[in-house]
Amino acid sequence: MANDALLRLEGVSKIFDTGTIGLDNVTLDIANGEFVSLLGPSGCGKTTSLRVMAGFEAPTSGRVLLDGNDITALRPYDRPLNTVFQDYALFPHMNVAENVGFGLSLRKLSSAETEKKVKEALELVGLSDKIRARVSMLSGGQRQRVALARALVCSPRVLLLDEPLSALDANLREQMQIELKRLQSRLGTTFVMVTHDQGEALSISDRIVVLNRGKIEQIASPATLYDAPETSFVADFIGSMNLLEAEVLETTPSAVRVSVGPMAIDIPRDCAATVPAPRASVLVCIRPEELAVQLFPTNETVAAQITSTVFYGPMQRLFVEIAGGRKLMIDMGRRRSSETFEAGTTVHIKPIRGAGRILSRA
Repeated sequence: MANDALLRLEGVSKIFDTGTIGLDNVTLDIANGEFVSLLGPSGCGKTTSLRVMAGFEAPTSGRVLLDGNDITALRPYDRPLNTVFQDYALFPHMNVAENVGFGLSLRKLSSAETEKKVKEALELVGLSDKIRARVSMLSGGQRQRVALARALVCSPRVLLLDEPLSALDANLREQMQIELKRLQSRLGTTFVMVTHDQGEALSISDRIVVLNRGKIEQIASPATLYDAPETSFVADFIGSMNLLEAEVLETTPSAVRVSVGPMAIDIPRDCAATVPAPRASVLVCIRPEELAVQLFPTNETVAAQITSTVFYGPMQRLFVEIAGGRKLMIDMGRRRSSETFEAGTTVHIKPIRGAGRILSRA
């Protein structure tokens, strides 16, 4: 995507004065109009990446390019990028209009033009009626919208969002996820968001960059990351996953049959990073929802004892153990009360057709 990239990190490394490696030779291309999320655990490099893009951190090596032009040495306020910070960074002594128009005050605009742009930005985020309100009188969600309006009023080429929804409660957070995506789609502006919340990233991103220890593990669409993780880290980090040591029984033109203790899994050939030889030891991942549960045995099932359960509203998670001490998670839709599964119950399980992947150990 390098030739079409609006924003590009090219071989960027960042080593802090303490010797800590924040980024390790990261190359990332972001296209015009994309919604990209940087996702990973604490210390993975996602915030450092955003700060390098914004100009708040200078890379130790590598370049930042915008439209193919090197902007690495440009100061933050000389870059056509704006940032929405985690704490919103609003000015408490200013009202909503003054906060939103602050960036415009640095430009040579007439009062009428500034007022027009401020009104348009507030209308965009649904806060036209709060134009003269004090920031202290706003809810958390409203303050977040003011921060968005302030960042968007200057028409940035790229909007950088640093954990913008982390201060909101769960219900409001879900609402704002929808609003963020709606806003980005309407404007066509490139959004780059840092988040540690995988559900948030999966729900609104066009692509997700999974970072680990300063390196990129995988870049893909939400569906590809969930369905086809390339590494054990991504498989374990995105959603819930059973990571299992398995032995290859046989390979056919269409599948690799492996055994996890007494349970056989036929993994499609295109879901295997490599096609291993029979009796090879491989790492297999299988989602909890890819295991079926029934009360009575068949030739395809293996016995499992439920060790514990967790209630998730429309779903129940079973923690089970099969012969050989293998432990598995299984997610299933809740059934009527007569079929409630409890700890100590013996059930019979099998993989659904096409389930599982063989991962690279690298």
